[in-house]
This record gives sequence, structure tokens and C-alpha cells, in this order.
Amino acid sequence: MSGCRVLRRVLVANRGEIAVRVIRTCRRLGIETVLAVSDADAGALPARLADQVVRIGPAPASASYLNVGAVVGAAVATGADAVHPGYGFLSENARLARACVAAGIVFVGPGPEVLEATGDKLAAREHAVAAGLPVLPGSHVTPAAGSGSPTEVTRRIGFPVLVKAAGGGGGRGLRVVRDPAELEHAVAVASAEAEAAFGDPRVYLERYVERGRHVEVQLLGDGEHVIHLGDRDCSVQRRYQKLIEEAPAPGLGDGLRERLRAAAVALGERLRYQGAGTVEFLVDADSASSGGGAFYFLEVNARVQVEHPVTEAVTGIDIVAEQLALAEGRPLRLKQADVALAGHAIEVRLNAEDPASDFRPCPGTVTRAVFPATTFSPGAPAATATASGGVRVDTHVQAGATVPPYYDSLLAKVIARGADRAQALATLRGALDRCAVEGVTTNLDLHRALLADAGFAAGGVDTGYLARWLARGPGGHGAAGGHGAGAEQAEPVRDQPGLDLGDRGDG
Repeated sequence: MSGCRVLRRVLVANRGEIAVRVIRTCRRLGIETVLAVSDADAGALPARLADQVVRIGPAPASASYLNVGAVVGAAVATGADAVHPGYGFLSENARLARACVAAGIVFVGPGPEVLEATGDKLAAREHAVAAGLPVLPGSHVTPAAGSGSPTEVTRRIGFPVLVKAAGGGGGRGLRVVRDPAELEHAVAVASAEAEAAFGDPRVYLERYVERGRHVEVQLLGDGEHVIHLGDRDCSVQRRYQKLIEEAPAPGLGDGLRERLRAAAVALGERLRYQGAGTVEFLVDADSASSGGGAFYFLEVNARVQVEHPVTEAVTGIDIVAEQLALAEGRPLRLKQADVALAGHAIEVRLNAEDPASDFRPCPGTVTRAVFPATTFSPGAPAATATASGGVRVDTHVQAGATVPPYYDSLLAKVIARGADRAQALATLRGALDRCAVEGVTTNLDLHRALLADAGFAAGGVDTGYLARWLARGPGGHGAAGGHGAGAEQAEPVRDQPGLDLGDRGDG
């Protein structure tokens, strides 16, 4: 334990299901928890579970969960040894990490230098290239004509192109351009969105892959050694927001799978990564089943991911517990040979939104909430994924819970595992049939319909799958959600730049 700092009290700087998740692991480890809450969340389930609660500001995230001074001040005032930022909000914020260091508090995550390197997509791309990872042809663009201008860059890489914000994520500052006549306007709009959402107007262009799969690799590192915990597929997305995730990624050739994992570890080693993190890749869907299939680096998420439970389900490793151990300064407790994957797991995100009204967020009060009993927990041996399968529900929602209009609409994650993908899928279908949420409109029926679709059941869908599925219309998929209180809210807020969307887990 030389050089280690034992964590006895952790401030959880987040809300919702991830706050519940962190609190429960801390309790199992004998660590006290302090929950930092906004006024809107003072009566929520996480606040009832924590050992202590401290209010850090009013409901808007900019005045509470995104306030570095308020978070660090709460940690100091309550005698917390560490801050666990969860995902979203300040989880990848180098200013928070530096402020924690200055206050003598442990930040549960990578150091500020790594956060800066991974938070800037251009810098992360340069590190990926240096580590030998393949990247899509592309370049930073400048508004002036000539070298580095959008026209000059597209002359080199061709169309279609993807305009991407250099900072931030969550789908803001992203535009696909197929027509050269639309290029200048798309760059200007993306730059304006990026500046409004992230305070950083820089954008760059990459060649757009028409049929790509979103595959990511989970890492753990102690600053010297890095291991992977396998891969996940997150290709069922709407507007770059994930809806369904699974582990391992289906339909990958063995050679391709090993190259993806090795590439992620190589980048983690170059960054001297400490903590839990994820390297995301775009895989050519048309060659994915081949061991020599093409893939390209996308980005690094330097935090725990929303979809971490599917990896826990197939590895039997509690990722949050490993985060805390690494934050104490301990060396990795696992070697690569210790990581054994068993079975398959699939997760759906149950959101308070109306698929029949362009996925309009639906805040309100939950009058009834029924979920299947959890039969496996974080850290439960993956080998127990027997013929009966298993279900896990991560949620902060109970009857009477309020779904505020200020934050992300995630209500629960329903995870199922089985000995293989077919069993995991069957178990998840049964689990969703036992779910019921009333009082707010949800996407529960959408998930039921998606899981019944033959295309998804076959596995290996690309990122355009959901858009094509939705385009088939109600008669083709029955995607409408159930209506409840809150369904009459006006225009959706999630795609408007400049709003407090900081708790969205990933793009």
C-alpha cells in the first residue's frame, strides 16, 4: 500500500442511475458517500441512498452539476477524500481534475493532462496516429480560403464528408455533407453549434463511411500497464445517441476483434492511462466478419460509460470498484490473462421520450414503475450466465419519482445476459415484457419492437440501421411509445445547441 491513499469518503458528483450505481459499489466496499445534488434532485432515490447529501445549486446544470467550484467546495466541506464524476457533466473536465488536485482531493479518473489530450478530438487523433492506429482521411479546417480550407480538404479526401466539432460530443457540431455546394454552410453551422455548446468553434472534416459499425473497447490502466475488458457494439443509435449496446460485438472476425483490442491497448499505453476508459472505433460493416476488416479510430471516452454493465456482465468485473482502486493509486489488480469473457449481454436504455413525436423528451411524474428483479450484480461471476440467463436493472426511478426537464431523459437500463446472444436476446425480450412505466411517455414499446426485428436479431447492424427502421413507418415496426403525463411538452431540447445537456453519457 506504499504510495496509496485509502478512500474512506467519496463525493458523487452526478445524478440518476449512475449515482445509484456508484453509491451501491461504495457501500459494498465500506466507503461512505456524499451526494452532491441540485435542488431538483434533493428528494430523488440517490439522495435517499447516500450517507450524506449536500446541495450545490439550483436545477439548471450550469448552476449545479457543471459548477466546478461548487463541486469541489462540497467535497472540501464534507471531508471527502475523492470525487467520482460518473459520466457526462464534469466527468471529462480537466478543470475539475486540476481543482481536485489543488484541494488535495482524489479525482476518480485520469489526470488533467490525459483529459486534455482525449477531450480534444484533434489531439486525440494525433495520439492515435502516433500509437499506430488507423484513422479516417481528414483534417482540421480553417475559415480562410487556400490550404486548410474546407474546399481544399475535400479535394484531398473526397465526398461524402463528416463535419465534426473538435471539442465536446453528444452529436452537437456534427454534419454529413454529400453535396459540395452545401459544404461551406455545413461547416459554418457546425462551428456555430460547437461554439454555443462547448465554447470551442473548431471543426474538422473526415471522410464519411456510409456503412459503419460503432465498436468500442473497454480499458483499465494504472498509469504504467493497460489491459482491455473486451469489446462492445453500440451501433443502434439515433442522432449519434446510443439506444442499445451489447458485448461482445457480434459478427466480428476473430482477427479483426483482436486487432481492435490491441489497438485500444496501444493507445492507452501511449497515454499512460490511469482509470477506466473506452476507445471507440468505426468498423467497416461490409468487412466486419473478415479477420482483415477495416476499422478507424474515433475517440477516447475518459470515464465510465453508460453501457459499462454489458462488459461487467460478460467479465464478472465491477468496473466502478476497479476505478476506485486505481484512484487510490493501487496497481492494476488484474492481468490480461485474468480477464475471461463468458456469454453475451445486451442493454437497452429506457428513456422518458416519445418516439411517435420525434423522440420529444417527456418530463413529469412517474405514477407507476415496475421492473423485473435483478438476478446478477456488478462483479458477479460471468460463468453464472447459465441456461436461465440473467437480468440486471440499473435505475433511479420509483413510483412518485420526478423526471425533471433539465437533464437527460434516461430512466433505466435493462441488461440481460445469456450463454450466447440468442439466449441474451430472448431473456431481454422477456424482461421488457415485465417492465411498466406510467405517468410519462417512454420508449419501452420502441425497444420491444426493435428486439422483435429480424435485422437486429441477426446481429451486426450498422449505425444507419435505426434510421432505416424508423423510416419504414408505424406499419413496419410499431415504434410508437405509450403516452402519459408530459407528452404535450413543446419542441425537443436535445438537439438545440447551448442548452444544459452535460449529463448525456456519450455520443
